[in-house]
Amino acid sequence: MTAPVTSRRPSTFGGLIYLVVVAVTLVGFGLVAFGPWRRGIALVGVAFVFASGMRLFVNEDEAGMLRVRGRIFDVVALAGVGITLIVLAANIPDQPGL
Repeated sequence: MTAPVTSRRPSTFGGLIYLVVVAVTLVGFGLVAFGPWRRGIALVGVAFVFASGMRLFVNEDEAGMLRVRGRIFDVVALAGVGITLIVLAANIPDQPGL
């Protein structure tokens, strides 16, 4: 008996968007760890805002991993976290000695 063939690509457009958001978030975390942390946090925020916008416009059948709860909850939660990260990265004052 042969094993079923599994695909290594997302089965929905939302799954593809999810992978893009994860990749951008990992790049942002890399910047936080090894470079300009404000840019890294802002990049993570931009990824979340992008995911929010895409969740708003992608239909329910194609939402894939972007779909957690209802559309409105997902959009508001992702946008809220993204905007908060961007605002915090822009407004946290420099700390001497860090």
